Amino acid sequence: MKPSVVVMGGGLAGLATAAALGFVRYRVTLLESRPFLGGRAASYTLPRSEAGESETIDNCQHVLLRCCVNLIDFYSRLEVADHINFHREFHFIEPGGRISTLRAGRFPAPLHFTESFLKARFLTLSDKLSLARALLAIRKERNTRNDLDSITMLDWLREKKQSQRAIDRFWRQVLVSAINEDLDRMSALHGFQVFWLGFLASRSGYEMGIPSIPLGELYASEAWGRMKTVSLRMRSAVEQINVQGSRVCGVVVNGETLTADYYVCALPFEKVSALLPSLELNLDGFEHSPITGIHLWFDRRVTSLPHGTLLDRTVQWFFNKGQGRYLQLVVSASRSLLQMQRQDIIDLALRELAEFLPGVKDARLEKAHVVKEVRATFSARPGLEQSRPLSRTAIQNLFLAGDWTKTGWPATMEGAVRSGYLAAEAVTAAAGDAQHFLLPDIA
Repeated sequence: MKPSVVVMGGGLAGLATAAALGFVRYRVTLLESRPFLGGRAASYTLPRSEAGESETIDNCQHVLLRCCVNLIDFYSRLEVADHINFHREFHFIEPGGRISTLRAGRFPAPLHFTESFLKARFLTLSDKLSLARALLAIRKERNTRNDLDSITMLDWLREKKQSQRAIDRFWRQVLVSAINEDLDRMSALHGFQVFWLGFLASRSGYEMGIPSIPLGELYASEAWGRMKTVSLRMRSAVEQINVQGSRVCGVVVNGETLTADYYVCALPFEKVSALLPSLELNLDGFEHSPITGIHLWFDRRVTSLPHGTLLDRTVQWFFNKGQGRYLQLVVSASRSLLQMQRQDIIDLALRELAEFLPGVKDARLEKAHVVKEVRATFSARPGLEQSRPLSRTAIQNLFLAGDWTKTGWPATMEGAVRSGYLAAEAVTAAAGDAQHFLLPDIA
């Protein structure tokens, strides 16, 4: 009989752990404190309106790139990969509505965006030349510099003499959304990784995947029912982890003690120290970076674009979620919005959106919803890599998972899945049954 495993946490890290181990028939019990799965990448139903309608929304629009090979593998294990629609065009929109489209052209990587950049009107020729030099420098320096985790991405961009327009309209627009941190707080190491894997290493790595169904429906896949050895338990918060000597001997959930051969803690970093003080993790440098999602429903179509990135304003992206009438807006690293009132955020979003989509001015807003994810991700600050823990711990039968662990990626859905796969590999190795789940990066 295969070993038993308790996985604590039903976010992507815990789900990936359970899926990997379930595929090799380990007996897995996954514990989630809330009534739904997905952690910080979840969906839920809004209260019914006066007309009796209910709406299921994602807490914030989550996207992936084609280079997120482990996340795509996870979706394949759940048999929901066909619900991810990939887009090959990025629309950069200037105030006033002028659009420049970034897409791969006829040339091989890393020159596949040459035609798009030459045609793009949101950057000057000087901006484009400096940007091209910096992109080539990433290709050269990613394996030769050893200081990338000790400087910020903004430090590096200024070292490469990037124009302010190129920084604001290209580098910041891409990286803040991808890593959920400002350029002056972001480790250059992570900025390099995003551009190397997403934009330079292959022709298709940049393609953006957007779920066609709510995130909660992805995780509720019928595939779990075919993993006969996996049990998902909702409303099951871990109250205590009992450690005796160098082993976990049980976890307390709703007053009940559960035991297993192995345990995976896939909880957020701020909860781990309280439950496992004996690990003595160095988490002093860990901070959160917020994301704000703004949901707007109009009485008519205001755009035909599937999505767009908005330049020079607070709102960074919009996503067309319903025939151009329901838009979801995203503000990453949204510290400036945390103290703002709900209506003030909605007014700001409408004012800015009207600068890019003229149809907003004539439309009537039927309803709106604002979601502030204060603890959306950890802040990918310089110097933090050395503090991110490995999956293995000093407790023999306990392993860690979570996007904050040492995954080789910043705080992304790909990073979370990678951590789950690494934890699953560590469990099987400890059981004398070493399995491999983690897929290598595309380059």
